[in-house]
Amino acid sequence: MFFQHVYDKSLAQASYVIGCQKTGEAIVIDAKRDIDTYLDIAKQNNLNITHVTETHIHADFLAGTRELAAVTGAKMFLSDEGGPDWSYEFDHIGLKDGDSIKVGNLNLEVMHTPGHTPESISFLLTDNPATKEPVMVFTGDFVFVGDIGRPDLLEKAAGLKGTQDKGAEDMYKSIKKFSDLPPYLQVWPGHGAGSACGKALGAVPSTTVGYELIRNWAFQYKDNKKGFVDYLLDGQPEPPKYFAMMKKLNKVDRPLLTTVPRHKKLSPAEFKAAYDKGVKVIDARDKNEFAQGHIPNTIHIQGNNSFSTWAGWILNYEESFILVASDEQMEDLTRKLMRIGLDNILGYISNVNDMGISLEKTEVINIDEFRDYLDKDGVQVIDVRGASEFKEGHIEGAQNIFVGTIQDHISKIDKNKDVVIHCQSGARAAIAESVLARNGVKDVKVYPGGMSEWMAKNEPVVTY
Repeated sequence: MFFQHVYDKSLAQASYVIGCQKTGEAIVIDAKRDIDTYLDIAKQNNLNITHVTETHIHADFLAGTRELAAVTGAKMFLSDEGGPDWSYEFDHIGLKDGDSIKVGNLNLEVMHTPGHTPESISFLLTDNPATKEPVMVFTGDFVFVGDIGRPDLLEKAAGLKGTQDKGAEDMYKSIKKFSDLPPYLQVWPGHGAGSACGKALGAVPSTTVGYELIRNWAFQYKDNKKGFVDYLLDGQPEPPKYFAMMKKLNKVDRPLLTTVPRHKKLSPAEFKAAYDKGVKVIDARDKNEFAQGHIPNTIHIQGNNSFSTWAGWILNYEESFILVASDEQMEDLTRKLMRIGLDNILGYISNVNDMGISLEKTEVINIDEFRDYLDKDGVQVIDVRGASEFKEGHIEGAQNIFVGTIQDHISKIDKNKDVVIHCQSGARAAIAESVLARNGVKDVKVYPGGMSEWMAKNEPVVTY
């Protein structure tokens, strides 16, 4: 048996290539959209991708299942569980609980595991003829390392009222089913630490059923339904705004993108023409470079592992945009954006100094200056971290406005006061300052040390 775990750090998302080396057939589970990764793996290992599948209709990334099927001719095997409201709206081979997918000498048995979503399934892998017992289970967003999938995304991100309570009850039943699996079974989940699909995911890539039974919080509540539901729904992180669009695009027939596009480097005249028309500009440089000089009204999203997540919060799927990035960054940033379906890149520029536009700077303050502001009257301190982070500990008097929704809460900013913003360690505060500036709130001070530095200095913290 051939096995390869493919991990996208930018979305903390796992996919899998599993092959029968005797027959040369392979299946890909939960493919990302830049499918050249899987084509290269198959070619290097003398495999043909003949089957593609998913554990559920994803909300956090645009699945590459259909792209892979279009390029390779592989058959798509997708869940038909959950009822008509949760059905894929394009041709596929439907899967129900107890069905099997045969890939050469390998067998993947379908186990319906609703809770995260109604149609969610897991796959029990048996490597014939080596054994007649399953050796791995691919759980998607059902069971993670140390956590389980959240059932509130459909309600919070897609606006489907009443689904989180039903999902929590379904998840309670599903973990009881999981508890009956052999303890030696390897568990390969769909996400790792950093994903918004849970609240406490572990950083290691895999686990076992037995380990999760003793370590995962969910299985400590398997005889306490109310306690399980209450804990599961409490303290979940804010689901990114783009999740609703992913749910739609992963379900419907949509245009395919089978290669990673190359984007045009704009001349100063081309950039200026688009900029003057109001085309949004996303500056992906390091936050310190941005602070030292940037084109007015550009939004800063540092091109790190969180780039696509914050882009999904701030951009919409109808508008074109321009990137500020180096030539070397562009392929990586393009991949990150295409993984969530943000394809409307008009072009990019690398040097803001060449555009013939006067640059602005961000006022960055240190901890001593921040303390001075706290002692003044007429200062509004804004903590742009998530609500659960804020509750766990914040600076007295700070107001919590989450960075992902700050552009929807401009009215909460008091333009008659000095405004100081911070987060945990600076990156989110830099995004928030740029969003505020684009919306007319200028001269905002950024304290990049944030709660990390504040707590390291043993400064007072309020919890509730």
